[in-house]
Amino acid sequence: MLEYDFVALNTLGLQSALLAALPEVPAADHPGAWLARITEVQREGLFLHDGHIEHAARPLPGLVHALVAQATALVVGDWVIAERNALGETWVTALVPRLNHLARRANDGRRQPLASNIDTALLVMGLDHDFNPRRLERYLAFTRIAGIAPVIVLTKADLADDPEARLAELAARLPAHTPMLAVNALADGARDALAPWLGAGQTVVLLGASGTGKSTLTNTLLATPAQQTGAVRHGDNRGRHTTVARHLFRLPEGACLIDTPGLRTWRPDADEAELSAGFDDIQALAAHCRYRDCQHREEPGCAVRGAVPDDRLRNYHKVMHDARQGRLTMLERKAQTAKWKVISKAAVAHAKAKRGG
Repeated sequence: MLEYDFVALNTLGLQSALLAALPEVPAADHPGAWLARITEVQREGLFLHDGHIEHAARPLPGLVHALVAQATALVVGDWVIAERNALGETWVTALVPRLNHLARRANDGRRQPLASNIDTALLVMGLDHDFNPRRLERYLAFTRIAGIAPVIVLTKADLADDPEARLAELAARLPAHTPMLAVNALADGARDALAPWLGAGQTVVLLGASGTGKSTLTNTLLATPAQQTGAVRHGDNRGRHTTVARHLFRLPEGACLIDTPGLRTWRPDADEAELSAGFDDIQALAAHCRYRDCQHREEPGCAVRGAVPDDRLRNYHKVMHDARQGRLTMLERKAQTAKWKVISKAAVAHAKAKRGG
């Protein structure tokens, strides 16, 4: 019979919907099996929390292989079934079905899981030279298709000349009713501003590029230094990676916070249809295009061009391109590279011929 303390695990984000999935997990029937949440994943093992204490553990090789076959892996935020053997070693024997899951595609097309079972994504961006509405727009689309509520958090408000103007710029560009706020990540006021999303039993994840203040914000929300912080680079204001692993922290208010390493790029782990839903204004206008397969580029009778700002439309095309690239197999990727090499060589040869060389 599966062992768990619901009251204690509720402080780690356990929800009734997850309990409903337990009958689907055969390992839950094993004698001595217990329920826990992954708080950190390392190269050789991981850490679990049962609501009372944290345990070092390792996943069974069979579970690892089964997840690899599904193009995924155990990640911070997962709920798992654990067992302890006669030697006192803790093993993860099964994964409880996820309520939601954040992942991205690497440049080679492999899926990279980020975190699971999240209520709110805090999309963090600095109000300095890192301010990039296009990147934020993509983050917003990706979290929405994952079924995670987004909140935009603009940090370094104490260094910005006019944070209200930045907020107004985003409000005019992003979908209506998207919560957004500007904070000084070093001040206690940041904790008060984010309080509506930090209630007991909630799980939030921090997402953003390096140098945006995620680790600083984590320390402020914890009310104690837990993450190393660093200054941005001189010259380009790019952030340095101070968080090198994902970790689940328990906040004083009762919420769970997952901090993540900086995401300079985030290739979507979704198809074009799913991502289109993240650009609902473009999707609604596309229904009025003359051609059903309109790409919103040069086609006549396009209802999107002219009605959507050029910068937002370019961002939409980039997201769609990334989605297509992420779905290519290794052989398709190699074939595409070979094709463009041939085209490039032909273009060089043609240019030489025109110059008489």
